[in-house]
Amino acid sequence: MGTLWYNGTFFTMTEEGETVSALYVQDGRIYDLGNKEHLEKRYADVIERRHDLSGAFVYPGFVDSHLHIIGHGEKLIRLDLSEVSQAEEMRSLLERKYNQSSGDQWIFGEGWNENNFPDRKIFHRLELDEISPNKPMFLTRVCRHAALVNTKALEMAGITKETKDPTGGVIVRDDHGEPTGFLLDTAADLVKEKIPKVTDEYVNRALRVAVNDLLRVGLVGGHTEDLHYYGGFKQTFDQFMNVIDGKQTKFRAHLLVHHEAIDEMENENYDKGSITPFIELGAVKIFSDGALGGRTAYLRSPYTDDPSTSGVAIHTEESLQKLVREARNKNRPVAIHTIGDGALDMALTALEKYPVTEGRDRLIHVQVVDDTLIERMKKLSVILDLQPRFVASDFPWVMERLGEERIKHSFAWKTLLENGLHCAGGSDAPIEPVNPLLGIHAAITRTRIGENHEGYLPEQKLTPFEAVQLFTTGSAYAIEKENERGKIAKGYVADFTILDQNLFTVTPDEILTTNVVMTVVDNTIMYEK
Repeated sequence: MGTLWYNGTFFTMTEEGETVSALYVQDGRIYDLGNKEHLEKRYADVIERRHDLSGAFVYPGFVDSHLHIIGHGEKLIRLDLSEVSQAEEMRSLLERKYNQSSGDQWIFGEGWNENNFPDRKIFHRLELDEISPNKPMFLTRVCRHAALVNTKALEMAGITKETKDPTGGVIVRDDHGEPTGFLLDTAADLVKEKIPKVTDEYVNRALRVAVNDLLRVGLVGGHTEDLHYYGGFKQTFDQFMNVIDGKQTKFRAHLLVHHEAIDEMENENYDKGSITPFIELGAVKIFSDGALGGRTAYLRSPYTDDPSTSGVAIHTEESLQKLVREARNKNRPVAIHTIGDGALDMALTALEKYPVTEGRDRLIHVQVVDDTLIERMKKLSVILDLQPRFVASDFPWVMERLGEERIKHSFAWKTLLENGLHCAGGSDAPIEPVNPLLGIHAAITRTRIGENHEGYLPEQKLTPFEAVQLFTTGSAYAIEKENERGKIAKGYVADFTILDQNLFTVTPDEILTTNVVMTVVDNTIMYEK
């Protein structure tokens, strides 16, 4: 028995402009497509349910190719600082949070960004001490590659003037060598290790809140990296199995596995691939550098606005190659976080030395490139994870970081596509808003919301079709599911993002007023407006 979906415009995404007006779905797969009269006649004896879409617009289900689902849930249940635009506002929110806390619990904040402040202020630990003198405070920067902590947190971690910078991290210090409370990349891990372990209930709550929110904004799935930070592989994976049970909750979660979680995963007798129809284990995740905001992205030459640093390489060239080699010994692809051109160079060298034999590697972010790096990527079996919203968030200040020459080859989504590189689209939530319509808008306009100009590096604008491809066919290709996901075609999964506007004909700013009518996963309505 099956379902007839009709009275809508269904974009197949097989070719630009190709549509049908009805679908027949059976056993969670698209069985046939065409028009209502044809399908009604052909399947009259087996149609069990009918969905009249009242003229809505149906797309293959949008999938976020790179995010941190539990981190997104934390942002929703913790103090969210991502929209703060004044240092005083941030102080006020922290004071309120402190006054609402009890006992000796930690004070957490998520997503602050000094580039949103007129004075670009970064709080000193002594200022945080004024807010929270006796409770440890840990405030994650928007990039998640830096954190602010107060003196209590530093003391608990044993960080003093004499503490050496850890490999792949920086303890920012004042002119006297004293820690300021600003910790970059692995330096923040010294404090994270002292944070009380999360409970199953906490992870479950953050994950459940996040998945419900992703469905609300039209996402049917996401490629996420969470399995190393919440009590280890098993504790986190068990909650994915509990929340995404395939009955009450259907959502297609493709889980990247941090290289430090691989051994535990194997000890639990799990391997890459599908665990359930909705949960898959994917590539080995490796970080090669940080982010441009905190100047920890690793560049081949110094930052234009701070010539004293070229950023932070999380691993040496030798250790990065060793991690890739170990993944190959287990027949696994890798997913390498690489933002700076120095990090990309290192990553490509490792992939060239140890080419993938099974599956596809992915390079995540790929924000600073040049023609030589592009030519090297074209010779490898790689998928590029792009985050279009980074353009809206990082410009114009990122031009100060990179300078006139490097910026010409940065955030170069159109150039990458024109060179035949396979690209997928994501948000990197909780770093950016998870709503895929915001990513599509940014890819098309290359502006911040409300700005009225031709766009940052306007030659890199994508067409509406290219932008939607990132979140449909692109995300499917990233995980070798291009023959069953990402299109509306026979044999493909019945996952749909149903909107009230045509993204291919509305003005770019009208994309921002588009509403999600339904989110359908496995022919099941998981969200309805």
